Amino acid sequence: MAPVAPARSTLGAVTDPLLPAAVLWDMDGTIIDTEPYWMAEEERLVHEAGGTWSTQDSLDLVGNDLRDSAAIILERTPVTGTPEQVVDQLLSGVVARTRDHVPWRPGARELLEECVARGVPTALVTMSWTSLADVLLQALPPATFTTVVTGDGVSRGKPHPDPYLEAARRLRVAPAQCLAIEDSPTGARSSTAAGVPTVAVPHIVAVPEMAGLTTLPSLAGVGLERLAGLWRDLRDQTATGSAASSAGAV
Repeated sequence: MAPVAPARSTLGAVTDPLLPAAVLWDMDGTIIDTEPYWMAEEERLVHEAGGTWSTQDSLDLVGNDLRDSAAIILERTPVTGTPEQVVDQLLSGVVARTRDHVPWRPGARELLEECVARGVPTALVTMSWTSLADVLLQALPPATFTTVVTGDGVSRGKPHPDPYLEAARRLRVAPAQCLAIEDSPTGARSSTAAGVPTVAVPHIVAVPEMAGLTTLPSLAGVGLERLAGLWRDLRDQTATGSAASSAGAV
């Protein structure tokens, strides 16, 4: 028998206290493995301008707001134009590559589908712009995500907390009642700064230890029950830490 979806509160938030009120998903490197696409397009753009671009240069951009990444490219290489123009050139190439082949990360699609089947609202929180997010949305069943926050829709991107705070605001749930899934240090800093318990699944770059975060080697074989258990542990650790801080201040 298929699991029965828990009762929902406002805007689809689950009322089961053992489950997060929502799961907030990063996209690049977390749901789909587009980082090699970004690296290839960065290298192509720089080489066409007569410059050089190393693997380390590409790694420095992982998880960034695209405008910040474009500014770094303009600073380090002979590429010319505005940050927006650089983003447009990179995006067009990555969008074309992703349309040709959507590179799913292990276990991500299955876990996302289980969240939807169990009635847990999901948000896409990505620093990619709408044109690339749309490629992912077209590859998934309609209404997979309750809301979508993209890099071109926020004034300050990751590592600032704004994208995750905006997702929680739209879902009408407290950040601490959500769970974020991220793959990069920049993304994890954004989600934890917003007060969202975070599971990091490092991919291209390592994610250092930080408060409010735990790490998994992969999402392969990870179901919602295990994810919920990690969320409860992180929530309890945060509550314990806050209580200890308050007691120490007395």
